[in-house]
Amino acid sequence: MKLKKIAALLLATTMALSCAACGSSNEGSGNNSSSNANNSSNSSNANTSTAKVDLKNEKASLEMWCIATESDSNRKSYELAIEEMKKEYPDITLNWEAFENQSYKTKIKAAMAADEVPDIFFTWSCAFLGDFVESGKVYCLDDAYQDYKSELPEVMMGNSTYNGKHYGVPLTMNIVGLFANMDLLKEAGYNEVPTTYDDLIKCCDALKAKNIIPFGCAGSETWCVTEYLEPVIEKTIGADTMNDIFLGKTTWDNADVAKAVDTFQSMVKAGYFDPNAVSLTNDEVKNNFMQGKYAFYQNGTWNCADFANDADFFKKVKVTEFPVIDSGKAKLGQLIGGPSDTLAVAASSKNAAVAAKYTFELGKRICHYGYLDGCGLPAWTPYGDTSSVNGLTQDVSKICNAANAYVLFGDTAMNADDAQKYLDYVAQVYGCKVDGAGFISGLKSEIR
Repeated sequence: MKLKKIAALLLATTMALSCAACGSSNEGSGNNSSSNANNSSNSSNANTSTAKVDLKNEKASLEMWCIATESDSNRKSYELAIEEMKKEYPDITLNWEAFENQSYKTKIKAAMAADEVPDIFFTWSCAFLGDFVESGKVYCLDDAYQDYKSELPEVMMGNSTYNGKHYGVPLTMNIVGLFANMDLLKEAGYNEVPTTYDDLIKCCDALKAKNIIPFGCAGSETWCVTEYLEPVIEKTIGADTMNDIFLGKTTWDNADVAKAVDTFQSMVKAGYFDPNAVSLTNDEVKNNFMQGKYAFYQNGTWNCADFANDADFFKKVKVTEFPVIDSGKAKLGQLIGGPSDTLAVAASSKNAAVAAKYTFELGKRICHYGYLDGCGLPAWTPYGDTSSVNGLTQDVSKICNAANAYVLFGDTAMNADDAQKYLDYVAQVYGCKVDGAGFISGLKSEIR
């Protein structure tokens, strides 16, 4: 048991070291917090010191928004954590609402603009949260964090740290995984998931010959398309170059990016993706995968929880990483993902100090139950009995343990305006309305 705990903590630290640069330096789109943001949060802290807050002696009503909908893999961890908080702090009432991933991004941005943000809100780290910090809308958590340093390593806070100040409580972390239904692969003559790109293409052709659709991708939710496109780009141009592009250190005017986009689009044109999935949601596509309609499903490793909860399907599924395309620039162990899911506190909250303390306590529990349930790897030091962690999540741990570089999800690493332009072009690529040259030309023109 102790070995599992130590391994998980070392893994978490290794991952964070690779990802933390997004929020801890003064470069890149995730770190543009202005002095106005710091002044706003410092002013909030001055009113009520979090160090004086004892949740057991507080009476408050707090509002929270998140994306843990009924169909979301993290729903159970939120429910268990909130129920535990109710028992431990009965005088603090938490009213919470969950929204679908894509619509939430629009909702929280509109709420920020209108100063109608709940006390506690879910956010993605780096530039997504950074935009809110820069506008002075987020409460600084420096005081509250002092009580949790032994459980939540400083290095894990990197993606939500701006100009040296902490603004978010990380939960679990995830990568993009390539999931495979081994029963379907065996029908096509494959006993293992292909480890090279050429082999993957041959496998797709063999699957098609058996009237099996290789991939399912939800076209109605563009972030799902990025889960396919970004690994293709990374395994073509390399993690360092991709990070530099996402963080604005270099432009999109890169011929290798165009080549990678064309590679992805060639897979679409070859019929490797379900054409009907263009109008489907991610939940529908994931369900199709679990029902045996697709051989592969590439998405976040938070899906391990849902796969593990289906005993019959769990026997069939394996997880790995997308293979290398250009070995001269990329290599195995370069992954998309890292610490991103975060809870933050609104600077406008009337109970900001209480909300800050509550958020750390809640975040610790969400992380705990999420890890046990297979929704991701822990940002917090694991505690209690972790022997129930499913085998698929343990396989993800092994993949991450061998990792050498991480690139945070593009629409999180970039600021809001750039991310939307990026997603618009990603959608056009999937719809075959723009090729690689058009992709880099358009983003070079509209972003940098």
